[in-house]
Amino acid sequence: MPTSNFSVSLSKVIEELSLDVINMCGDPDKIMISSMDVNRPGLELNHFFDYYDTNRIVILGNAETAFLNSIPAKQRRDVLDEMFSKKPPAVIIARGLEPPPELLDATKNNDVPLLGTQETTSSLVAALVQFMNVELAPRITRHGVLVEVYGEGILLVGDSGVGKSETAIELIKRGHRLIADDAVEIRRVSAKSLVGSAPKNIRHFIELRGIGIINARRIFGMGAVKVTEKIDMVINLEIWDNKKVYDRMGIDSEYTEILGIKVPVLTIPVKPGRNLAIIIEVAAMNNRQKKMGYNAATELLASLGMDISSLQEDEKKLDLDL
Repeated sequence: MPTSNFSVSLSKVIEELSLDVINMCGDPDKIMISSMDVNRPGLELNHFFDYYDTNRIVILGNAETAFLNSIPAKQRRDVLDEMFSKKPPAVIIARGLEPPPELLDATKNNDVPLLGTQETTSSLVAALVQFMNVELAPRITRHGVLVEVYGEGILLVGDSGVGKSETAIELIKRGHRLIADDAVEIRRVSAKSLVGSAPKNIRHFIELRGIGIINARRIFGMGAVKVTEKIDMVINLEIWDNKKVYDRMGIDSEYTEILGIKVPVLTIPVKPGRNLAIIIEVAAMNNRQKKMGYNAATELLASLGMDISSLQEDEKKLDLDL
């Protein structure tokens, strides 16, 4: 797996996975890791280092320690010295195994941190890779508001002053949760998933024109906020334009692309008298139904005996004429 443009400190990895420090060389806050993958040495223990990635954390489990204990002490010392002289960011020994003396010496001599855990090797690898995928994921920051509505992550975007923050407050009062206001940090955590969060320094804060800055967590309680949420849909709020034709059927889904992933997008016009919070609630539930394969517009047209494909062609022609 390629090296990320981002990095995470070893101290954060230790804290996240509750690792035990057996031997620490240097400041873990300054030891940075930039690879999403890990290294379980096999060929390396036989002095084959052609594809050895020094950016990865080294994981040692039952198989590796058993192999090390099966070879002569001098050979064990030589191969471990050669491996750690290439300066991997850290070594983690799983299952609470006792590290061989040569392993302790090699890590100390080469200033490589040695950590331990009681977790099984497979559980450790899964947890570490999952954590690194999130921390080192490609990311962008978008201006908008991210809320969770009925379990759906809704990213509200639109021009400043259109009412995104006010809508978020109304949704919070209706029992939904705020993730981010104003700046939404979006990470691509897999080939199909986007996760949004707020920058730590402005987390849970909302700006309301005429009132100022409020802390949603302190006013509405812990149940009104959330740290991260996947992004299932984007809703673009815009001032109502009488000259514009808005979608009234919802037969075809429109998409926007964020970090190479297509996300459903709706455009909702804003004007006095429209309850945006209720509209967004319905949009969230309708989006969930569409993901489950149900489309109300398609069912309605089918029950009326109308040809859906010809109607779609008419809509395309209308769009071209406009």
